[in-house]
Formats: sequence, C-alpha cells, structure tokens
Amino acid sequence: MTFSRLTAALAMSVALGLGACATSIPADQVRAPQPTKPVDLQRFYAGRWLEVARLPMRLTDGCVAATTDYVIVSPTRVDLRDACRQGGIDGRERAVGAAGIILDPGFNAKLRAPYFGGFVTWEYWVLDRADDYSWFISADPRFEKLWIYTRTSPSPTELAALVERARALGYDVSRLEFPETAP
Repeated sequence: MTFSRLTAALAMSVALGLGACATSIPADQVRAPQPTKPVDLQRFYAGRWLEVARLPMRLTDGCVAATTDYVIVSPTRVDLRDACRQGGIDGRERAVGAAGIILDPGFNAKLRAPYFGGFVTWEYWVLDRADDYSWFISADPRFEKLWIYTRTSPSPTELAALVERARALGYDVSRLEFPETAP
C-alpha cells in the first residue's frame, strides 16, 4: 500500500469512526421504526443496489453513484461492499467492505456491518421494501441515517413515491440528498 493510499484509508476510518453507530445499540436509543416485512435472503442480499437518496453525512460529501453489493456467505452472514465516486460519475472510486451479520435470522431485516476489522460498526435496518425487491428503504436504529436504494435508476415519479414512503416512516425528507446515479 502506498503512503497516499494508507493516508486515505486512515482518514476514511477516522471519518467513519466519528459518524458510526456503536456496536450494540441500547434499547433506549432505538428510535427508528421496527422493520415490518421479512427479507428473503436470496432475493435481497445478492447483487447490486443503487443509492438514490440519503440523509446528509460528512462521510458522503461529494459522493455520487453510490452502490452496495451483497454476497451471501451463510444464512447469518453476508459480505457487503459500499462504493461511490468522489466528485462526479467519472471521479475516483471510494469503497469499503464488511462481513455483515444478520441480527434477526429468518426475518433478515437487521444487519450489523463491522468495517475495518470491527473498528467501526454500523447497523442497518430494512424498514420498507418492494414486494418484487426492486427498492428498499434502510435506516439506522437511532433514527439518524436514512437511505433509499433501487435495483435500477428510478423515474422521477417512482423516486417521489419512495420519498413519500420515507416520510410516512417519520423521516424529515426535506433534508434528503439525491446524488447523481450511474447510468
């Protein structure tokens, strides 16, 4: 690893650490709605998802064309890779991976992702999803972060409907960012 890559990796780990959720979320800090739909492991945790909306975070400033790729390892573990392009579609890729742990096996809607060997850990809950697995809305249990993902780029009408679903879950959608997505 070159010095500049090592410096970038360290800077990213510090940034993630500052914005990360704790390894275990105390019950009194859970503010997000509970997931209500079970998630089919094979249909959801396989392949690529496109991030089409998110609440702002310093970590994602200037990040566009964000994706999450999942690979099923076992009934309780999935590998994931989060990536984006810095500054534009043709910008430099930033990526980080984790060995995700499904916290609610069988229901499969809650995932803990320890990044950088567990130095930084986030929890993601699938709060809502399409019956055909074409989109999902994800959040952290503390009600601080929110993401909307789709399998393909949505039309403006489809995106507006997803934003309304997030509003119905209690989120302040006026703060959502809509980063450019890859074609």
